[in-house]
Amino acid sequence: MSDSPSLPLVLAGPLLRRVEATRIVFWLVATRPLVPELHLHCPASEPLVLTLEGPRCRILPVGRNAFMHLMDIQLETLLPCDERIGYDLLLDGAGIAEWAPHLLYDGMTRPDFVVRSRLDQLLHGSCRKPHHPAADGLLCADRLLASHHEASQRPALLMMSGDQVYADDVAGPMLRAIHRLIQCLGLFEECLEGAVIRDSVELYDHPASYYQRGDLLPALKSNETLRERFFGGVRKPIFTSSSADNHLVTFAETLAMYLLVWSPVPWTLIVPDMPPLSAAQQQRYRLEQDCLEGFIDGLGGVARALAHLPTLMIFDDHDITDDWNLSAQWEETAYGHPFSRRIIGNALLAYMLCQAWGNDPDAFGDLLEKCQSLFANQGHLDAARQDDLIGDLLRFQRWHYVLPTTPTLLVLDTRTRRWRSESNLAKPSGLLDWEALCELQQALLDHPSAVIVSPAPIFGVKLIETVQKIFSWCGYPLLVDAENWMAHRGAAQVILNIFRHSRTPGHYVVLSGDVHYSFVYEVLIRHRQRGPHLWQVTSSGIKNQFPARLLEVFDRLNRWLYSPSSPLNWFTRRRLMEVVPRVPSRAESGERLWNSAGLGQVFFNEAGQPERVFQLNADGSERTEFLRRD
Repeated sequence: MSDSPSLPLVLAGPLLRRVEATRIVFWLVATRPLVPELHLHCPASEPLVLTLEGPRCRILPVGRNAFMHLMDIQLETLLPCDERIGYDLLLDGAGIAEWAPHLLYDGMTRPDFVVRSRLDQLLHGSCRKPHHPAADGLLCADRLLASHHEASQRPALLMMSGDQVYADDVAGPMLRAIHRLIQCLGLFEECLEGAVIRDSVELYDHPASYYQRGDLLPALKSNETLRERFFGGVRKPIFTSSSADNHLVTFAETLAMYLLVWSPVPWTLIVPDMPPLSAAQQQRYRLEQDCLEGFIDGLGGVARALAHLPTLMIFDDHDITDDWNLSAQWEETAYGHPFSRRIIGNALLAYMLCQAWGNDPDAFGDLLEKCQSLFANQGHLDAARQDDLIGDLLRFQRWHYVLPTTPTLLVLDTRTRRWRSESNLAKPSGLLDWEALCELQQALLDHPSAVIVSPAPIFGVKLIETVQKIFSWCGYPLLVDAENWMAHRGAAQVILNIFRHSRTPGHYVVLSGDVHYSFVYEVLIRHRQRGPHLWQVTSSGIKNQFPARLLEVFDRLNRWLYSPSSPLNWFTRRRLMEVVPRVPSRAESGERLWNSAGLGQVFFNEAGQPERVFQLNADGSERTEFLRRD
């Protein structure tokens, strides 16, 4: 039971996750264990009432006043397709209208969702950094749902393709809110082996806890600190975000971050007062606080959209740490010390519970059993069990998943199954290893069309990839985040061969994020009749943007140097393909790259081809369409 009668019943959720005609998956965090009662209101039929207990609702105690509810409801009868289905979750006899009225659209008494018979429209995006000054692109989904009530106009799903949270780039006010929420909810403490602090309590109170966390990372036997690499006298941290001063460390911190970015309710429970800081840090804190205020104000709309729209997710680097598994050398260094291994493992554990489970609940049965054992000791995590579970997570190979939609949707894990360089451990790894690429090809065989979610674009901006390649040749891939498909010869060659295989789809749409700008390329195989035809559709970020002037320079130079007729194309690994960019409708000077926070919106025809592609702009301006060139 909750220690305080003033705590609300529900902290976050319900988030509507995977939805099929015979299955509904919800995620919810409450202040005590509950037995929800699900009411489904299908058109022209009596409400279906289901008590969610046992295998239908797994409850994990993650704090004294925090209980995660993983609801997986498998139905005996098919839900109707392409119709609005209302639902309610009764908790202690009270419906959503009573305990979460902010989740309802005007004039509605309950949330609803639509099971689409075909993947004819979806939303997608990545990179949502709370303290970035851009508006929150998830509010584009809320505005869309508020203005389009017909089932036929609903997107089939929202695909978030990475960096749903920034565990490695946290604002001071956000970290303060995280610590206050940990205290309020009694999120579990843990020991920290190999660190200069003994445990999580000491970490939260340490003078270096705000804006100086890099100083707390341990030293290695080589006399290099774990956080430092040297390049021309400039230190580059192995936890490589350029803003890693507040890098999350504990499981409780990462879990609290998820609650604070998905729900407005936790913010009502805390007063994140400024900690003791230097004058310069106080100024930075206030600037970040200004950016966070707009983010917090929009969380009601974000939570409302996530309660109505089936949402799928996959990690990228910032969900764990910048340049996660970029090279074999990075892995060897980061996993070679118990403290850095714990930091990465804690973020991965939170990802599994808050994101990955809802994508494919069937994949995580054994891991959830270990979580249940780890959380059994209320108040403090057992270090041996925690490290054992982290070991299992680091070896786990089912983060990817497939949705049986039409066209089929395949979501790639481009972070943990990497093709490591054998010639030089410092070289960037391929985004998928040979085994994973073979599995991808098998999954694609004999499908007429497919949508592939790759967090990093398969076909990116050639000039930017060339800059990354030059730095990689010099031995410094971490300085430029050299993470693209073409950075590794083997992986690049195999993925292109898969596209050319005679039995793989004739139409591919690749959805990507990562890069903090948006673009659309049409890709044709040269010297081959009857396809395949590929589209690279990139939307990034949800709440992030590329430096405007720098992107303008890159865009202009890329158009000059790598136009379709340029001979430089013959020196790239895409020389057997013709890559034709689509033009943003609101471009003023021939730009191909669109730099605006928001969400991508893709409409598919019956053949699985993208008929129209838009960027919904977070600033509320008119949406931008990517147009074919005449």
